[in-house]
Amino acid sequence: MSQKVIKETPKTLTSSDDLKKIVKDSIATRYVSIDIEGNGFFRYPEFVCLIQICIDEDIYLVDPLAIHDISVLGEIFRDHKITKILHAGDYDIRSLNRDYGFSFSNVFDTSLGAALLGSKKLGLDSVLKEYIDANVTKDKKLQRSDWTIRPLSKEARTYAADDVRYLHSAMQVMNKRLENLGRLSWLREECERLQQVKFHPKDEDTAFLDVKGSKNLDGRSLSVLQSLYAVREDEAIGKDRPPFKIVGDSVLVGIARNPHSDYSEIKGIGAWGRPGVSKRIRKIVTDALAQEPVERPPSKITRKSPMSNKEREKANIRLKELKEWRKAIGQNLDVDPSLLWPTSSLNRLSRDPNTFISEVSEPEVRNWQRLEFGNKLEEKLSSFQ
Repeated sequence: MSQKVIKETPKTLTSSDDLKKIVKDSIATRYVSIDIEGNGFFRYPEFVCLIQICIDEDIYLVDPLAIHDISVLGEIFRDHKITKILHAGDYDIRSLNRDYGFSFSNVFDTSLGAALLGSKKLGLDSVLKEYIDANVTKDKKLQRSDWTIRPLSKEARTYAADDVRYLHSAMQVMNKRLENLGRLSWLREECERLQQVKFHPKDEDTAFLDVKGSKNLDGRSLSVLQSLYAVREDEAIGKDRPPFKIVGDSVLVGIARNPHSDYSEIKGIGAWGRPGVSKRIRKIVTDALAQEPVERPPSKITRKSPMSNKEREKANIRLKELKEWRKAIGQNLDVDPSLLWPTSSLNRLSRDPNTFISEVSEPEVRNWQRLEFGNKLEEKLSSFQ
């Protein structure tokens, strides 16, 4: 299959008039490749700094820092007649929804397509090499650079353009292979789920409970963690730096767990370990310890009735067999077994094999999984009787 020849030099769009013209001219097109660049490694809160779109043989770099209103792009993103091609598009879709309220329809994700075809490496450079023999080297320095900085260097513009340059050609190859293997419907359902992704802001009152390593903290330690989290958040916003560049989660948990320790000895303490700052942090910790202990809200996950040791042993044996069953199918299809049936579902079925009928209605179980493997799984479960 011949590849579409894409113009080498991308066009940078910095005016709303130019953007409107491009969108108007693209309404008749069938495919648009999309990617974005953000500044999450350098700024806080992060925001979209560049939107790359490839339409026919042209690549455009849309500069949202220069164009006040880019809402016209929404006409392309929500048009069900235009296929939007992305690679690992969750971040892109979620970010564009967060910053501009954009919604998507008719998405094709080349990372998902490659996974369902059995690819072992899903990075863009690896996928392009495997499916269309394109050599795209992704410079990690540019990948994690501050995309807020203007003007964009020639290297940055080339890097950004390469993210969308070959997506249409890769999609064409994947479409054919997926169709030949009878897996095109699998991808369509996965992409339908992907295009429904929306950004949900964190709950400022409970976000500290999601800090890694906090699950085993007692009430007083959680009170300290809550106060420290708020301090870090305020400092991150004030300095326009990501929270992890202020102090890492391990530092917050370390202080919360041992509030009377020498903070300067905590790994990664950074500026918080300096005498003046450390004194302020210690005052915040002391005030937090004087407050009522924080109670972690009960889990929203419905707890099953406790299992006896004998029942748990049987469930573990069943789970091992279910995973072996899934692994054998994955090896036969040359696909990552975890894609074929959710592990969370197998866990529940291992506890109660008689719940298959209700289990296939769980939200994480795909329709294509039920159609392809439901009968085989039901047979496997019946063998446990």
